[in-house]
Parts: sequence; C-alpha cells; structure tokens
Amino acid sequence: MTAFEALWQFAIVAALLTITPGMDSALVLHAALRHGRGAAFAAGAGICLGALVWGLAASLGLSALFALSSLAFTVLKVVGAVYLVYLGARMLWSAFRPAHVAAEAVSMPAPSIRAAATKGLLTTLLNPKVAVFYVAVLPAFLPADVPAALFGAALASIHAVESMVWFTALILGAQALRRWMARESTQRGIDAVTGLAFVGFGTALAFTEK
Repeated sequence: MTAFEALWQFAIVAALLTITPGMDSALVLHAALRHGRGAAFAAGAGICLGALVWGLAASLGLSALFALSSLAFTVLKVVGAVYLVYLGARMLWSAFRPAHVAAEAVSMPAPSIRAAATKGLLTTLLNPKVAVFYVAVLPAFLPADVPAALFGAALASIHAVESMVWFTALILGAQALRRWMARESTQRGIDAVTGLAFVGFGTALAFTEK
C-alpha cells in the first residue's frame, strides 16, 4: 500500500466513524443548542485534539497497552464510564431541576471556551473505544517505508479535519433553530435527551469488553 492509497482509504474509514452517532456528536450538538457556537466549536476542537493524541499514541505503539493489558483497559473504561455518567447526570439535573432553581440559572454565564474544550478533550481521552479503534485500525494504514509517528499523525489529522467538518454542520444546523431553542421547555428537553444519552453511553461503556 502506497502512502497516497493509505491516506484516502483511511479517510473513508474515518469519515464513516465520524458520522456514526455517538457521544462526540452528542456533546457538540448539546453545546451548540445550549451554549452557542463558541462553546460548541471549542468542544469539537477538544474532541479532535483527543483523537490526535490517541492517533499519535497508536502510531508509536503506546496505546497498544490498552489492547493488551486487561487492567489498563478496565481502569480507563471505568474512569470513562464514571465521567460520562457524571456529565449525563448534570444534564438531567438541569432538565428536571425546580422552576425557581432554573430561573436562577438563566443568569449564569455559559461555560468558558476553555471549559468546553476540556470537556471535549476528556470525553475522547477517557474513551477506551477510541484507543482500541486506533490500535486496531491505524497500523493497517501505516506504509513500511514512512516514519510511523509522522504518518500516524497525518492520519489522525485527517480524522480530526473530517470531524470538524461534521461538527460544523451540526453546529450551523443547530444555530438555524436558535429561536425555537431559546424556549425554556426546549432547553430542558435538550438537557433531558442528551443527559439520558450520556448516562446510556457511560453504562454501555462500563460493560464493554475488549
């Protein structure tokens, strides 16, 4: 396989992974609907940075530890599951909190760009499925005649760019509905649906086998 063939073939695989519904898209869409473009793009950037970290680790053979070590995989899985359930629980509290508490929260500022980016980064770094994906898939696209780390970073960058294109489509679509999204009942519904999704993702992750 030539370097060019590896690039475009990986681009197809990464694109299919990107548009598959999952916690990354849910997090970006929730940020766009609840906190606006800035927070959503920051969350997306954090997610892409996390993918770059896993891609580079896989190309260097470091993340193979999670594929080979049951203990390392289990630890990361449990921490990731707890984090996702925590995020989901916070969203559910926001959806079902008492009316007087909700009224007080209206005046609270949206999360900072840094906080949104950190949330996106942690969501990806604490997801062992991302690590296993890169360990299982990326080595198959590394030509023997190129530096593994450099080419692995290039492949992960393709995934990151495709992800940002997808996130941009989600964000712009959400912003087109911003007037409807401004209603309190809609905001609560968004929090409830996304919170349940994250609790579901976390619960499923807790029972994931390698």
